[in-house]
Amino acid sequence: MLKLVAAGVLALSIVTADAALGQPVDYNDRAAWTNWALNCQGCHRPNGFGTPGGAPPLRGVVARFLTVEGGRAYLTRVPGVATAPLGDQDLADVLNFVLRHFDGGRLPPDFKPYTAAEIAAGRQSLLRTDAATTRQRLIARMAGAHQ
Repeated sequence: MLKLVAAGVLALSIVTADAALGQPVDYNDRAAWTNWALNCQGCHRPNGFGTPGGAPPLRGVVARFLTVEGGRAYLTRVPGVATAPLGDQDLADVLNFVLRHFDGGRLPPDFKPYTAAEIAAGRQSLLRTDAATTRQRLIARMAGAHQ
């Protein structure tokens, strides 16, 4: 029972956080949170800080990928996203939730939510062996863009 109450409080705080950011929520927030909790937070941790030596952090980082060429597509192609056992629309909703919840303050002003079609396209070009290399290349571009 306590876990159920804690989950409800967390879900409410997430909805409140999105509303506080002044961003329209164009997905089913509760379903996106549930899919995040069941499929992603085990590795990325409930706080989005990631797992050292494993899943990378999302909090304060993930929206930066939207600022460099190739970064938006990268987020749809990483194995943990592209192979998630979710339909394309549910996965788009989770990705939009993650961006808003863990890095909403850095979303570009012209941010357009991910769509099911974008997720489907990313799944067609999964980064099987070069996800880490691609991530490092994009992070280097981010650093160069902010100098």
